[in-house]
Amino acid sequence: MPSSGKVLASAARSASYNMILQVMFRMVTFLLNAFILRYISKEMVGVVNVRLTLLYSTILFIAREAFRRACLSSPNKNQWAKTINLIWCTIPVGFFFATILSFVWMFLLERPDDAVLPNYDIGVLIFGLSALLELLVEPLWVLGQALLFVRLKVIIEGFAIAGRCIMTVILVQKYPDLGIVIFCIAQLCFTFIYVSLYYAFFTYYIIKNKDDNFPLKCVRDIFPRIIPGAYWADISTVVLVWSFFKQGFLKQILTEGERYMMTIFDVLNFGDQGIYDIINNLGSLAARFIFLPIEESGYLFFAQTVERGKIAKKQPKESIDLASKALEALLKFVVLVGATILVFGYAYSYLLLDLYGGTLLSSGTGPTLLRFYCMYVLMIAVNGTTECFVFAAMSQKEVDRYNHKMLGFSVVFLTSSYFLTKSVGSVGFILANCLNMLARIIHSIYFISNFYKGSRYSPLSGLVPTPPVLVVFTVSGLITIFSEITFCCNQGIFYRFLHVVIGAVCLLITLITIFLSEKKLISFVIDQWKERRTVEDKKK
Repeated sequence: MPSSGKVLASAARSASYNMILQVMFRMVTFLLNAFILRYISKEMVGVVNVRLTLLYSTILFIAREAFRRACLSSPNKNQWAKTINLIWCTIPVGFFFATILSFVWMFLLERPDDAVLPNYDIGVLIFGLSALLELLVEPLWVLGQALLFVRLKVIIEGFAIAGRCIMTVILVQKYPDLGIVIFCIAQLCFTFIYVSLYYAFFTYYIIKNKDDNFPLKCVRDIFPRIIPGAYWADISTVVLVWSFFKQGFLKQILTEGERYMMTIFDVLNFGDQGIYDIINNLGSLAARFIFLPIEESGYLFFAQTVERGKIAKKQPKESIDLASKALEALLKFVVLVGATILVFGYAYSYLLLDLYGGTLLSSGTGPTLLRFYCMYVLMIAVNGTTECFVFAAMSQKEVDRYNHKMLGFSVVFLTSSYFLTKSVGSVGFILANCLNMLARIIHSIYFISNFYKGSRYSPLSGLVPTPPVLVVFTVSGLITIFSEITFCCNQGIFYRFLHVVIGAVCLLITLITIFLSEKKLISFVIDQWKERRTVEDKKK
């Protein structure tokens, strides 16, 4: 197992690479989507981005999430033959659920009008097939994550996303009458690039690699095989997979709950679903760019640093010291980023939507949806970071008990979604998500408090910014709201520009205040940067 310092340096490097590369590639996607919105209807967005994408994400999540978490946190990391065997089980699991869910999507759920949106059945089959083909990559994905190939995942996914976007733009312009088929072809393009690049990289690496410590010695080792005199897979990891698998159903409901509500209970028509999905994608940019890479890298670090089922006082001193500092720094960082998005997002939601999608997005409920989503982003930030530590530190029994709590969270979320949506429209989905996140945050804080009880560590202090930062956030929020009321957004380009300048000045002052006040966070970041440079110099 890598040393704690090396793991943290690699995890930090992974998070930074993820953020930089995802920002670059996601911005391409962001701009291309702004172009596409001017060529397709909001009903098409609703069917493709809500209904078909939900099928695709559900198959992938159920089939692979439990295997990924279990294989990355297994104590028998050197038994790669057994790990490879186990991870290939994602294929039959994926096929089973793809068959059932495709049937449900085609014959049991409400269908779009064939006269308006034809080829719906083709879309269901193609998106289900795409999910199955992507499961072929799972052994290589787990291997890359466990061996700290920190840039590989984001580079490959970035190329695949860019390929899908470019294909979509070309087809939308050249063959707009294809409708749903456009997005089916683009999705298959994504899958082909994604699978091909993974296998091309690892095939080349295995053939050219001279490192005896690399677990795969030939291309055949990628695939499952019989192990003489041993079980086909590690039994403890199989049990952990089952625990995460049961939890996965509930977590998927919580993650994609609003889409399930739209799909099953038909609380919004396909057009309104399309508008909500666009706002949801815009609002979740920060989660994709920043918080998700931090959560994934944080879980990888904590899973390899913290011993499961042991409280802080029983952990090795070096490991728990490093883990505590890292958790506090991560919490402080995501809280500051989330608070910045909340404060400045409120006053600039209308302008952003008007520039991005025109009156299609800026009229009606669009700006209100995005403002509430900014509040939700802050909760996403805190929940993702606290849960990545909790899931890494829980014992197997605690993971099982958490499954029952997730059931309670799911019931509260689905119930509140239904009634809030009936009362206040699509904003109700965001409010229900906020209640769900708040409940999960409270649970994580309770677990972490008990974990550190009686020790000298207090990483939860990272949840509260320093007083000067709180004051600057408050003043900046008031100034930008006044600026929006006074200058934006129907008085011409000059006043829009003035509104942007005022926000930029407030943001600059906020960042300077953070740099001067949050000394503990800045010190931790500098130390890790130096550690990363040391690791890179040793490699050279």
